[in-house]
Amino acid sequence: MIIPSIDLMNGRAVQLINGKTKALEAVEDPIELAKKFGIIGEVAVIDLDAAMGKGSNTEIIRKMLRVARCRVGGGIRSYEAARDWLDAGAVKVILGTKAEPEILSRLPRDRVMAAVDMRGNKVAVQGWQEVTDADGIERIKVLRDYVGGFLVTNIDIEGTMGGFDINAITPLREAVAEARLVMAGGIKSAEEIAALDVQDIDAQVGMAIYTGKLQLSDCIAAILQSDRTDGLWPTMVIDENGQALGLTYSSTESLRAALDEQTGIYFSRKRGLWRKGEQSGATQKLLRVDMDCDRDTLRFTVRQSGVGFCHLGTASCFGEAMGLSALADRIARAAALDDQDSYTKKLLGDADLLNAKIREEGGELSEATMHKSIIAETADVMYFSAVKLAQQNITWSEVWSELDVRARKLNRRGGSKKDVRKI
Repeated sequence: MIIPSIDLMNGRAVQLINGKTKALEAVEDPIELAKKFGIIGEVAVIDLDAAMGKGSNTEIIRKMLRVARCRVGGGIRSYEAARDWLDAGAVKVILGTKAEPEILSRLPRDRVMAAVDMRGNKVAVQGWQEVTDADGIERIKVLRDYVGGFLVTNIDIEGTMGGFDINAITPLREAVAEARLVMAGGIKSAEEIAALDVQDIDAQVGMAIYTGKLQLSDCIAAILQSDRTDGLWPTMVIDENGQALGLTYSSTESLRAALDEQTGIYFSRKRGLWRKGEQSGATQKLLRVDMDCDRDTLRFTVRQSGVGFCHLGTASCFGEAMGLSALADRIARAAALDDQDSYTKKLLGDADLLNAKIREEGGELSEATMHKSIIAETADVMYFSAVKLAQQNITWSEVWSELDVRARKLNRRGGSKKDVRKI
C-alpha cells in the first residue's frame, strides 16, 4: 500500500533531494494535506527540523493528528518523546538515531517503527547528516524483535523519482522477518508500488505525489484486482457510523474523480461515471477509502446528505437507517421542520433545557441498577447527547475520532472520582 509522506520544515511541507537540497515547498497547508492524504489511510509525518536539531514542528503536527491517522517521526530520541507522541494520538512513532533496544523495548511493539536510512549500505543518522559504519541489514536484524515495522530510505535516490531496483529489496525483506517493511526513496510509478505490494511491502512516497507524477487513485488501482470482465471493483458504501448504505462499483476513472473531489463518485454499469446526488441532491462527502484484504473490493466511508443513498428515498438500499444513524437522521429531520410540538425541536432551540436534561439523565443512569432501567437510561443519555451534537453541528465521526485518539494513549487516567458539587 502507499503511505503518503509529509516532511516538515519551518511549518511547511517540503521535499529534499538526497536529504540535502530543498526541491520544493508545497503550496497547500500541511493540515489540509493531511486531510487529503488521510482519506486513503495512514500518513507519515516527518519533522525534518527536529531530526536535524534545528527546531521542531510540534504544534502543527499535533493539529495534523486530529484530522488524520498519522505515524510521526523525526527527532524522537527518547522513550518520553515517543510516549508523548503516542499519547497525542500518533498511530505509530518512527525512531531513527535512537532506535535502540533499551528504548524500543519499553514501547508497544505494534506501534513503533525503526527508520533505517542508508547511503549505500551504511546507516545515516542525525537527520541523514552523519553516515556511520553500521551496516543497514545488520541493524535491521538487531532491531527486528523490538519493532512492528521498518522504514528503509535509500537516501542516494530520495527525492529523485529515479525509480528503484526491485531486486535489491529481497535482502531487506528477508532481514525484517515478521516485521512490516516500508520502502522510501526514488519511487516514481504506480507499477513500482504494485510490485512492492505483491511482496507485502508498503511504499512511502512524497516527491512523486507533490509533483503530480503519481496520483493516489492510480496507486490504489495498480494494487487492486478484479475478477470481472469489465474490470470494475465492487464498492461497499457505508456511513460514518459504519452502517451499510449500498453496493456499487468503481473504476480507475471514478476512483480518481472521487479522491480529487472528495465526494461519492462511482461507476454505473448503465450510466458510466456517476456522481452520487448530482440530480437528487443526495450528495456524499468522501471521508475514507479502504481496500479489503484480498485487494478486490473497496469500501467508501461517506457522510450522506439529502433523503438518503437509495433511489427509493430510503437511507440505504437495505431500507431505513438503524441505530445511531437513524437517531441522527430523526434529529436532522426534526431540526428542518417547523413543528413547535416537536420535543427535539424544542431542545435544539433551548440550550438551558437541553443541558439540564443531560445532567438529569446522566444522574439517573448512574443510579440505575436494574437491567431494563439501565437500558432505558442509556438510551436517554444517547438521545440527549445526539441532540447536543446536532445543536453544535458536530458529527458522530468526530466523537469516534476522539475515542480512537484516547485509545492510543499509553498514559491512562487514574480513574479518580470528581466532586460532583464542583462540576
